[in-house]
Amino acid sequence: MTDLKIFKEVDDLLDQLAEMICEASEKAIGERGQFNFVLSGGSSPQKLYELLASERFKHKINWDKVCFFFGDERFVPADDGRRNSLMAEQALFNPLKIKKTNIFEVDTSGTPEESAQKYWNAVTKHFSGKPVEFDFILLGLGDNSHTASLFPDTPVLEEKEATIKSVFVAEVEIFRITMTAPLINKARHIAFLVFGKEKSEAVFHVLEDKSGSACQYPGRLINSDEKKVFWFLDSSAASKL
Repeated sequence: MTDLKIFKEVDDLLDQLAEMICEASEKAIGERGQFNFVLSGGSSPQKLYELLASERFKHKINWDKVCFFFGDERFVPADDGRRNSLMAEQALFNPLKIKKTNIFEVDTSGTPEESAQKYWNAVTKHFSGKPVEFDFILLGLGDNSHTASLFPDTPVLEEKEATIKSVFVAEVEIFRITMTAPLINKARHIAFLVFGKEKSEAVFHVLEDKSGSACQYPGRLINSDEKKVFWFLDSSAASKL
């Protein structure tokens, strides 16, 4: 059974999620010497990143020991405003003066396939031959039930390997680089951050609806183990549950 955390106010939701990230980072750094944190793109996480960089939270994490990754990225040039990494840079990395060596961005200078392979190579090198298990993966949910760049009816949904792949998403007419569902599912903690009435249908399809398939509602591909997967929802996003 999935662990649902439902809040009336978005600010309370973000506060509790920030606290969970702080606790997870402390545990990871204490046990393994670093915190491997996978960020999500989109508009919802921006407020969370700004909160983590605020006076209230910035001293609660040893940022020198945090390594940042991206669950997915649009295949666009490095300076393109649509990149997830640019939003994170403005909201989180720059305010906290995060070292460049701690940030693993997706290199989009080659082909989409080369980009995915390069990113996977960088990730496996970082883990020094050990299993790739991120400490915390933050995910969003689109109103079509996609998460990361696992969009409905795309071939990457069939991927059984824990890796990083490129995928062309016809509905938005762009290539994306994405972690596969098996890779996401290996993480120690996974948190969905979802708020707003417009997400309520997608939340219902992923969490309660028994019809359809994961090809239609890709969020279903993510593990539902209540010990490690948490859904942070506001009451509007949870209104159809």
